[in-house]
Amino acid sequence: MSAQKSPLTFTPGPNPTSVRAADGRVLTIPEGWELLPPGDAGLTRRVKLAGDHWVVQEKQGRRVFSRGVWTSAATIARIRAELEAERSTEQYAKRKESDANRRDRVQAEYVDDFFGAVLSFLAFHPAHAELADRLARAVADHATPVGSGTVARTKRIPVEQRAEAAVIAWMRHQTTAYDSMPIPRVKGKRREVRRQLAQRSQELLARYRREQSTPEACPLKKALAIDDRPGGPSDKP
Repeated sequence: MSAQKSPLTFTPGPNPTSVRAADGRVLTIPEGWELLPPGDAGLTRRVKLAGDHWVVQEKQGRRVFSRGVWTSAATIARIRAELEAERSTEQYAKRKESDANRRDRVQAEYVDDFFGAVLSFLAFHPAHAELADRLARAVADHATPVGSGTVARTKRIPVEQRAEAAVIAWMRHQTTAYDSMPIPRVKGKRREVRRQLAQRSQELLARYRREQSTPEACPLKKALAIDDRPGGPSDKP
């Protein structure tokens, strides 16, 4: 295939100098082309805008991973040199610092908003305010880091739904035997188990919402290392 075709998306081919098209055809990389690996978003973006290129992606499970971009080696070398010159300037350094500070502020604001959304979802009885705070903080700390890939990072659903899903996911791994459970490799079985565990978690949360007393040997307290006994972990700073 000629290098003058419009940009296309492929999967890796059977050898390092080939790609596989959606219809199964194996295509040889045009002469003079080079694979730009993923990792430098700025370089990749400019290379794609510069001319013809082939994007290589590979699906693993439900996720799609970039394997790089094939395009003219001369184009890659030219744009890389231009970027290196740009990035060596004081102006670029200041802009990067400003961008990093802005991202940090945005992230801090989101963590606070998500923490509040989790607390609102929990809506525990006032007698369990400390437990709610600890649980909300544990869930937020786990779910909100950038790049974590958790439900808290998606923008497809409202933050209230993200908060609920994150709590249930955290409880599934921290308060049940899910991670060590032998689950048959039957279609839909894992989903069924997760649904059953989610129901149990919802029932436990509901008890903390309506009652002042707490369940004996509560798995939630155990997961958060809370002990009601004098001198127990809950009494420590």
